[in-house]
Amino acid sequence: MKKAISFLTFLTFFSSCKSQVTDEKRTFQSVKIDTILNEKISIRAILVDKDKLWFAADNNRLGNYNFKTSSMYRSEVNKDSLKLEFRSIAQTSKAIFIANVANPAHIFRIDKTTLKQELVYTETHEKVFYDSMNFWNDNEGILMGDPIESCLSILITRDGGKSWQKTPCDRLPKTADGEAAFAASNTNVIIKGNNTWIVSGGKKSRVFFSLDKGFSWQVFETPIVQGKEMTGIFTADFYNDTIGFVAGGNYEILNQNFQNKAITTDGGKTWNLIAENQGFGYASCVQFIPNSNGKQLVSVGASGLYYSSDGGNNWMQLSKDETLYTIRFVNSTTAFAAGKNKIIRIVFKQ
Repeated sequence: MKKAISFLTFLTFFSSCKSQVTDEKRTFQSVKIDTILNEKISIRAILVDKDKLWFAADNNRLGNYNFKTSSMYRSEVNKDSLKLEFRSIAQTSKAIFIANVANPAHIFRIDKTTLKQELVYTETHEKVFYDSMNFWNDNEGILMGDPIESCLSILITRDGGKSWQKTPCDRLPKTADGEAAFAASNTNVIIKGNNTWIVSGGKKSRVFFSLDKGFSWQVFETPIVQGKEMTGIFTADFYNDTIGFVAGGNYEILNQNFQNKAITTDGGKTWNLIAENQGFGYASCVQFIPNSNGKQLVSVGASGLYYSSDGGNNWMQLSKDETLYTIRFVNSTTAFAAGKNKIIRIVFKQ
């Protein structure tokens, strides 16, 4: 019995290692695209929840697509006849949370089982503008937004999203004049374990880092183009605690493909420009491909869909679609992307 168990363990280990190596060394050459939704809509907030893709959009709209059954659920959030544009979305095991941009700001909770909607937070201010949301666990989550005073707007929940508290500016790093954020694809807040990274843009473009779920913060400089209102980091992703990627550029010069991509290998403390003068220009969303050892990435934005198999050093265009705003992976070969008037499924092929 011991020999049988040992041999079985060896086979399992060998199979697992083989799978990981295959994923890491796999390179893609093309994509197969299926259109899931095609109508007049703007979608910048999506997430994968088991066999569903949830989305939140403009004109109060939200819903999900069950990619196992090919069924679509659609709904709207009604609040005082307001036309709300949702650009932030996050989840716990029990609920979906969405937040709108602009004033007044609202956070809604949608129960995954009953689909009941509940307003859990409201903030009114002429400068209020929330950009991105994420959760550390079922109890603790964060929503970040543009400065109202001299710091980023940071909302924290510690009770599963039932209530949200704003972090006082004296507990946060000060923002520079003209420093804010872009609600491009709900990728301003990245979480790995207890570690949290927030990216800013505008006249100053930096990375804010917390190692204790938002109780304390540090801030790190980046070499991304900055200095104007529409320059800076628009999107970020981390593969693990150390390897991260930021992208963006100049929204007023969409084809500018220098000073718009940077990589870190020390958890965000230092950043180095990469793929200068090649690859994509302005990007609204960048994501690491799962099980790729931090070597494979994709980007969507004004240049189309781009793919890198070598950690961002070189990029290949796989689609010319300039209307995609955001993308999320289901596994190492399949992703969903959304943007102007569409949701699509993308299968990456060798």
